Amino acid sequence: MSLSKDALDWLLPHKCDICGSVADVTEGDIANYKTVYSRIYGTQPELHICGKCFSQLVPLQGMSGWTLCLSDPVNGDPHPELALFAPFPYDEFCQRAIPAVKFRKKKELARLLGIILGKTVRENGIIADLVVPVPLSEERLSERGFNQAEELARPVAYATGVPFAAGVLERTVNTRKQTECKDTGSRFLNVRGAFKVSEEWDLTGLVLIVVDDVATTGATLHEAACALLDAGAAKVLCVAFASNRTVKNRETV
Repeated sequence: MSLSKDALDWLLPHKCDICGSVADVTEGDIANYKTVYSRIYGTQPELHICGKCFSQLVPLQGMSGWTLCLSDPVNGDPHPELALFAPFPYDEFCQRAIPAVKFRKKKELARLLGIILGKTVRENGIIADLVVPVPLSEERLSERGFNQAEELARPVAYATGVPFAAGVLERTVNTRKQTECKDTGSRFLNVRGAFKVSEEWDLTGLVLIVVDDVATTGATLHEAACALLDAGAAKVLCVAFASNRTVKNRETV
C-alpha cells in the first residue's frame, strides 16, 4: 500500500531548515512566493521553515538599511563613496539562516531570502543595467554545490526587471574565509585583487548592482565593486541581504 505525499508530510513533517522545529509555513502562506518562484526557476518550491522564524524576517525601516559599503575607512581606498543597501539586520535569525545556506547547503532557503530581498530592492526604487552576483572560487563552489550570492541575485534581477549577469565577475584566487580575518584591515587585504571582469563584457557607462549574502566589514562587496568600476562601470551599488551595522549601533547606544 502506498501513502500519498500529503499523508507522509502529516506523519513525518518536515523540519525548519533554520531552527529544526516543525516547518508549518507553506508556500501559500507567503504572498506571491509560489508564483514568483515558479517563474524564476520553472519548478515548484519545497519550502521548509517555521512560522516563528518566518515572522522574524522584518526589514529595517526608512534609511536604516543604507550605509557606506566599508564599515571602517581604509587608507588608500579608491572608492570610499561606495554605498551599501542591506535591508535586514544580521541578527539572531540571520546568524542561523545564513550559515544554514552556506554550510548545510540549504539552497531552497537562499532562494526564499533572495525573493524577499528582490521585493525589498524593488520597493526602494533601485534600478540598474545589470545585476551581478559576487562569485565563489571554483574550489568553494565545488564544495557547496551552488553560489548563495547567485541564489540571492537572480530574484533581485527578476523583481527589478534588470538583466541577471552571472558571468561578469570572475574570482581570481581562492581567498581565506572572511570570518577567519579578525579586523577590517585584514579582511580588506584578504580580498584585494580577488576579482576581475570577464573579457566578454563591456561595462562602459553601465550602472550595476553587485549582490552578496552578508556585509560585515563590507570588504568583499567593496573589492567586487572596485573591479567593476575599474572596468568602466559608471556606478555600482552594493547590495546584501543583511549587515551587522544596525546591530552594532544598537549595542553602542
